Amino acid sequence: MSTDQAVGHTRRLARYVANSRFEDLPPKVVHEAIRAIVNWTGCAIGGASHASVDITLRSLTPFAGPAQAALLGRTERTDILLAALIDGIASHVLDFDDTHPDVLVHPSGPVAAALLPLAELRASSGAELINAFAAGVEAECRVARAVMPSHYEVGWHITGTAGVIGAAAACARLLGLDEARTLHALGTAATQASGLREMFGSMCKSFHVGRAAQNGLSAALLAERGFTSSETALEGTRGFIHVLSTSATPAALTAGLGVDYDLLRNTYKPYACGLVIHPSLDGCIQLRERHGLRGPEIERIELTVHPLALELTGRKTPRSGLEGKFSVFHGAAIAIIDGAGGEAQFSDARVTSPEVATLRDKVSARVDPSLDKAQAVVTVVRKDGARHELRIEHCAGSLERPLSDAELDAKFMALAEPGLGGGVGAALAALRGLARAKDSGEVARRCAKAP
Repeated sequence: MSTDQAVGHTRRLARYVANSRFEDLPPKVVHEAIRAIVNWTGCAIGGASHASVDITLRSLTPFAGPAQAALLGRTERTDILLAALIDGIASHVLDFDDTHPDVLVHPSGPVAAALLPLAELRASSGAELINAFAAGVEAECRVARAVMPSHYEVGWHITGTAGVIGAAAACARLLGLDEARTLHALGTAATQASGLREMFGSMCKSFHVGRAAQNGLSAALLAERGFTSSETALEGTRGFIHVLSTSATPAALTAGLGVDYDLLRNTYKPYACGLVIHPSLDGCIQLRERHGLRGPEIERIELTVHPLALELTGRKTPRSGLEGKFSVFHGAAIAIIDGAGGEAQFSDARVTSPEVATLRDKVSARVDPSLDKAQAVVTVVRKDGARHELRIEHCAGSLERPLSDAELDAKFMALAEPGLGGGVGAALAALRGLARAKDSGEVARRCAKAP
């Protein structure tokens, strides 16, 4: 056994994070990191006025520390721990953020929400932030791989559980922690992992992301001062992957580090709902445009989907916008009626609209295990008997049909303009130029709302 193989996986992961350098990142990884940060920031600004964010701020601001960091899309400033929580909630509450299709984790949320306030406080450069972000995403996704599939199947929200470790790794790198302290940051994060899929459709789903960011940042700050944890927190007999999974794969924790980048398999949503709804939504929009379909003339809509689509999004009668994001039935109905799947289509008002509810009741769905998560078959039958069918092989936003830089920029502008107004163009330019920024805190401040 080589010396490296004799070292535990938690330590090897810590070593990779501690030794990572911006100069060593392939250009395509830097480019993808910036794409991910642009997408995430737009989602956070767009979600900044959501009731979940307002409630959290009203509840916790009386106990907050000094005003150290801007809040994306808002006028307030607060301490970095609360800022991580708030930005994390805001970035995920629209369910519009990125998704890694292999491990079902939303990579950017916990990592970026933890990093941005810390980077502002420390006046870290854009290159330092990008490197820390890339390291955090790689740690997060490898932890997710090591516990899949049983971890997710039993009911853990993997963005909350793996995300806290990714956030800790990223913050440890930004703080410049050595291997030993990074190791303890990962362990202190692992023991805080939480998040239940039972919470999907409620404010708690986005709370998982915010708390993962906050706890990961806390873990790194503790480790910086000498706080210790187990040195085998991830792979130990009673460590993270064995306690939280019956299909644990320890080797996945460090496989391909520095060679294979999970960041390059990241995907970005064109629709503000659960990823498994996207193929059906895509198909309904295409059929609507091809055949001029509208709600009143439709007899029924039949969907054939991947099994996970009904497991995750099988709510037949959602009662709120948050629940609508987990209803493939609502997604199909709103796609026909509105021809879109943005945040407006998953608002409380659209979910409870009588027009939408009437068509939603005409949607049925069955599963086909042979389909991929990015595939669906959509059939629309009109009242005159006409039948229109379409098979979606790769939905928009999938790895095979990725959103372009221009499409991501347009998404950012649409999400951020209501909050930033005339400053939205400068904010996007600052994000796109992040690698050259001397102080990434300036980027965060540009993405806050003017008082």
